[in-house]
Amino acid sequence: MAKEVILIVDDEEGIRESLSGIFEDEGYEALTAASGEEAIEIIKEQMPDILLIDVWLPGMDGIETLTKIREINHHIPVIIISGHGNVEVAVKAIQSGAYDFLEKPLSLEKVLIVARRALEKKHLETENRALRADLTKRSKLIGDSPKMALLKQQIDMAAQSNSRVLILGESGTGKELVARLLHAKSARAGEPFVEVNCAAIPQELIESELLGHEKGSFTGATERKIGKFELADKGTLFLDEIGDMTLQTQSKVLRVIETQVFQRVGGNRNIKVDARILTATNKDIAEEVRKGNFREDLYFRLNVIPLTLPPLRERLEDIPQLTDYLLASFAFENGMKPKEIEPDALRLFRNYDWPGNIRELKNVVERLIIMVPSPAVTRRDIEALRIFRTGQAAKGNDYFTNKTLKDARDAFEKDFIIRKLEENHWNISKTAEAIAVERSNLHKKIKAYEIDVSQN
Repeated sequence: MAKEVILIVDDEEGIRESLSGIFEDEGYEALTAASGEEAIEIIKEQMPDILLIDVWLPGMDGIETLTKIREINHHIPVIIISGHGNVEVAVKAIQSGAYDFLEKPLSLEKVLIVARRALEKKHLETENRALRADLTKRSKLIGDSPKMALLKQQIDMAAQSNSRVLILGESGTGKELVARLLHAKSARAGEPFVEVNCAAIPQELIESELLGHEKGSFTGATERKIGKFELADKGTLFLDEIGDMTLQTQSKVLRVIETQVFQRVGGNRNIKVDARILTATNKDIAEEVRKGNFREDLYFRLNVIPLTLPPLRERLEDIPQLTDYLLASFAFENGMKPKEIEPDALRLFRNYDWPGNIRELKNVVERLIIMVPSPAVTRRDIEALRIFRTGQAAKGNDYFTNKTLKDARDAFEKDFIIRKLEENHWNISKTAEAIAVERSNLHKKIKAYEIDVSQN
């Protein structure tokens, strides 16, 4: 493993030699410079892992050198040293981005301790940046359909502000993923992302969960608890399933959102927080307001930027890309070789209604990876596992659920055409002859019902 590099910047040769020897004895590689200008040149050629800089240097002083270095590399830790240390110099050094400030005569043991701590902090920050980058890479919206392209554009624009966002969509469409993307793409990305599932917390505990409580504030409160609002300070608070929150809790949340000030349960001290609020629901929240189940004033506070996620049935052209992504992800997580889905099998995916949306698709893909031994998933595998009925949309056979005769007739006609296309191996001419319609007319029907025949 390569040695970590220390750059020592001091105009006193004795200090440079002494510090170099100490660090080299500890297994580091030591570089030296007698001026700030020389240090800048070294950094441009070989980026060290940490710097020790004397405040008083000929020409460009230590604080100026520190400022220049921060412009070149914001993440490199810098320790300022000086024989004329005072509080003012120390404060200026820290404000300019120094990790720490040490006075001469130097305690060599203390220099090593501070340097090690600075390097440990740098390593942790590097790991955190890598983890955030990996999370952003893995947590991405898959699909290039027009509706997904619009949604991605909206997320990019909304992420740049601190405005509240209300994320709407059916269960399983990826509302939590959108919330995480809004946070990851925002200026708050390095701060906490705190999630609360409002539907999963009992009513009697949700106030304590959101606001926290003081020790002894109620039976069972054996110690102080920090609430989610406080934990999300400077970051993002995501309130999922906001439509399931009771009216009583809604009033408390409204007050905190308006003022960003609250008191813990049983407390009397005002706590101020700066948290961006993101919310999500699978309910028609405007309808809930009309029914009296959701406060209108809270709805208007939350609905500054509404984002609506399309259900999977409205972006079936994304199915191949989504399936490939999920196959690769699950295979990697389980230490298996990725499988392929044959075109004939994938056609079943694209002609299914997916009432459970992405969540249902994930479950299906995971089941196929585990239960299909061959490297390729065939139509026969899907039929044998009874994933869904061949050629039938999720709601296709229950035509009585349609509101109008036209809707029921259209649903039946689509299912009928798909079934006949399958029986004729997706040959449009043969299918047209079999069902006694003009080939051109069948083409129009296929286009109107968005039936995928591209995988033949």
